[in-house]
Amino acid sequence: MDLELDLLDWQQEVWNHPARFKVVAAGRRTGKSRLAACMLLYKAIERKCQVFYVAPTQAQARDIMWNLLLELGHQVIASSHINNMQITLNNGSIISLKSADRSENMRGASLAFVVLDEYADMKPETWELVLRPALTDLKGDCLMIGTPIGRNHFYDLYAQSLQDEFEEWEGFHYTSYDNSLLDKEEIDAAKKGMSSFAFRQEFMASFEARGSEIFKEDWISFQEEEPNGDYFISADLAGFAVPGSRGKKQKHLDDSAISIVKVNPDGWWVKEIISGYWTVNETAEKIFDAVAEYRPVSVGIEKGIAAQAVLSPLSDMMRQRARYFHVELLSHGNTKKTSRIIWALQGRFENGQIKLNRGDWNEKFLEQLYLFPNPQVHDDLIDSLAYIDALSKESYFSDFTFDDESVFTDAKVGY
Repeated sequence: MDLELDLLDWQQEVWNHPARFKVVAAGRRTGKSRLAACMLLYKAIERKCQVFYVAPTQAQARDIMWNLLLELGHQVIASSHINNMQITLNNGSIISLKSADRSENMRGASLAFVVLDEYADMKPETWELVLRPALTDLKGDCLMIGTPIGRNHFYDLYAQSLQDEFEEWEGFHYTSYDNSLLDKEEIDAAKKGMSSFAFRQEFMASFEARGSEIFKEDWISFQEEEPNGDYFISADLAGFAVPGSRGKKQKHLDDSAISIVKVNPDGWWVKEIISGYWTVNETAEKIFDAVAEYRPVSVGIEKGIAAQAVLSPLSDMMRQRARYFHVELLSHGNTKKTSRIIWALQGRFENGQIKLNRGDWNEKFLEQLYLFPNPQVHDDLIDSLAYIDALSKESYFSDFTFDDESVFTDAKVGY
């Protein structure tokens, strides 16, 4: 029953993690199925038991996993029967390939391990009502793998797996670039022939979903060359991290976000949006360093308890480093967040008045933008950017016009 299995770095990370239930969101051709096959064989070798591989349909189960299991496990396989989709190992363990569209056929099994492949394409009751109870007797483990299809039940379990209170769970996220055996140029070539939305979902394993389309993909434009104008910095502060308590729970919390934007008569150029889950002192340091580097005309922080907390260490830094600047406390003016963000950003994006500098922050920002407003998705970065509207000193009075119905509109923002 000796078997040698080679794993990629990301597969090794998942393999070694002690969590009982592992949720892996990964892009196409990352190596999800090979990891599943290796874990199925290993679990079946550990002891005489029954393990399941479950795909959305029987055809998928056969096409994805059957030949792969035979190839990797030929040294330890005693027999295989494709008609009933079962493989028996030399120690008597049985690996069965099942389909989620016939989940009732899996009831009553006692399992040591189960793989759910492309769980986003299955009904949630396949796990909740059928397979989770089947793991109870033997305290079995589970591997859920798949490429996201928006924010459905697969996303819910992935998000749950990142929270500290679910100690038996762990979530992992990998893109197609994490497969060192794939030609990166081939992935780049695929990107050129796909919409950016499709590429982010299929290759970058993004949980984006087409929502209200308040902000459309074809409105987004990039400009790497820095234009003329004046810098403004606005910050949207969330709760602060407690020193020494960095856990996986923080992945599920709101971030603080600091927008660095250059404004001129043609619109906004977003240099960068810095975000993270920081302590009070770290947040103050981030703001101070941004101001020192970009020397903005004005600095604004959303008014509230978080602003009061960060102003104290920020003032200490000013005195210690002999660099002083005024901070404006920005108010939402009793306007709902959704309305305020739409007012500040929608028209500008639609009319090409906002251009983004390329950077690592783009993916996180665009995911929030495309899904806004969605209660399951953070909006910290776009909220921070929207405050530039209140902070900027540029006057747009010369652009006011009347439309055919005599409604007073602003050509810059679209209202």
